[in-house]
Amino acid sequence: MLARHLSRWRGEGGGYAALVLLASGLYLGTAALIPGYLSLASLRSVLLLASLLGIAAIGQTLTIVLGGLDLSIPAVIGFAEVTVAQLYGQGWPFAAAALLVLAAALLFGAMNGLVASGLEVHPLIVTLASGSILLGAILAVTHGQASGTVPDWLSATVSVVGHTGPIPLPGAVVAWLVAAAGIVILEHRSVPGRWLYAIGANASAARYARLPLRRVWMLAYAVSAGFAALAGMLLAGFSGAADAEVGAPYLFTTVAAVVIGGTPLSGGRGGYGRTVLGCLIITELTTLLIGLGLDQPGQEIFLGAMIVLLVATYGRQTHLGLRV
Repeated sequence: MLARHLSRWRGEGGGYAALVLLASGLYLGTAALIPGYLSLASLRSVLLLASLLGIAAIGQTLTIVLGGLDLSIPAVIGFAEVTVAQLYGQGWPFAAAALLVLAAALLFGAMNGLVASGLEVHPLIVTLASGSILLGAILAVTHGQASGTVPDWLSATVSVVGHTGPIPLPGAVVAWLVAAAGIVILEHRSVPGRWLYAIGANASAARYARLPLRRVWMLAYAVSAGFAALAGMLLAGFSGAADAEVGAPYLFTTVAAVVIGGTPLSGGRGGYGRTVLGCLIITELTTLLIGLGLDQPGQEIFLGAMIVLLVATYGRQTHLGLRV
């Protein structure tokens, strides 16, 4: 019966309603179990944590819709946090350090897309290898002892008590909402967005239709690395320190947010609007599990089981590329 209800998420129409109900139910259920969860401070904290995950999951969504996967996101997050903190600590203007990090991340992501599409190597292998190389390079350069600092305004951007002008939300949350609106518009109201779905649905047909497959792959993976770098810089402000391993949890949670949001790993369907709700659900669920006393391994077991269930449910639907 549960699988039957979950299968309704596969449709674009009812899927959002189910996700909104699930997110709302989790929020109210957690409030009933954890005293003070309905407070404004608690809500801001949930939104802040969801925003950091949501920014990192933008690229994961695009690559999965395309029919790929990006396992280099944790390494890019670690690279961005360590590099921007160290450069700023050495006296670089923060804007210059941030632009350098973003440029390097975009180039790194574009190379991932180029290798995966040009050499026809599965992106899981390409991004796993490139991520390992990048993380190894960071550890080799820093000798595992990264240091640095960030400007106060960046820390305020990811502070639970931070405001964005008259808006009573941290800057990271506002930035996430703006980015989410832009990505959803890009997906459904732009030519590259339509190409993204067409290639993810049926790459062979897209090739015969003369769509620019290689450019779309390079663009999707460049965007993925760019937003991962942005998440890394925000995490530098959140922690106030440099840690190359800071992105490790985001390998699992970015994929989880996409899958729980209802975007199938087979590609060609779903989108970032669903991932936004998936990020909120994961953040609320993690808070609930912590409130119930579950440790980190227990949380991962629970979320992993949920992903297996959802992937099994989505996997029962015929891929768009095989439909007549």
